[in-house]
Amino acid sequence: MSNTTPNYDADAVEIIDVKTGYKGFFRLSVLTLKHKLFNGGWSKPIQRELLERGDAAGVLLYDPARDEVGLVEQFRVGAMARNQGPWMVEVIAGMMNNDDDAAEVAAREAKEEADVDIDAKSLMPITTYYVSPGGVDERFSLFCGLCDLSKVSGVHGLEHEGEDIRVVKMSFDEAMRGLANGQLDNASTIICLQWLQINRSSLRHESKIHS
Repeated sequence: MSNTTPNYDADAVEIIDVKTGYKGFFRLSVLTLKHKLFNGGWSKPIQRELLERGDAAGVLLYDPARDEVGLVEQFRVGAMARNQGPWMVEVIAGMMNNDDDAAEVAAREAKEEADVDIDAKSLMPITTYYVSPGGVDERFSLFCGLCDLSKVSGVHGLEHEGEDIRVVKMSFDEAMRGLANGQLDNASTIICLQWLQINRSSLRHESKIHS
């Protein structure tokens, strides 16, 4: 068995009880459960809180001709204690419903948050990861979308959802400095920019071939 292959699957967990701790924009469930142990047998019943956010999809906009990335800035309540303040620069993203296609959600959010029209089928998958599996069920699917950023700007978002979202463009080098100095400090943006760092040369080469 590979070291990356888990010893157990979902059958190694027994849910004893589920209660609703809170239900609003998100749902908090209180679970009583037990699970198999690495050394054999089962754990004692334990209680865990699970924040049920649902899944999300995001897209890093990249203009290979200008070597620029397109991000957005908005208020984030979870970053209230952040030294730089709770307005974060991050990739475009939005929550998914149960039957949503991740790429289509990412393309929809690109239009809502940056007024960028992009074909969902053209988006390049980066990865899907669990955001904080110690207590949150959310999975985040990330994509890269190639586009012309020359005329992309402004403030966007859906007013009825309380969104106030500003487009932020920066050169690849500026983005790398933001990673290095900790100004770009959220997981989805870090993952996307590190992926771009690895794939940038081939993306720029391919864009020149097809231009």
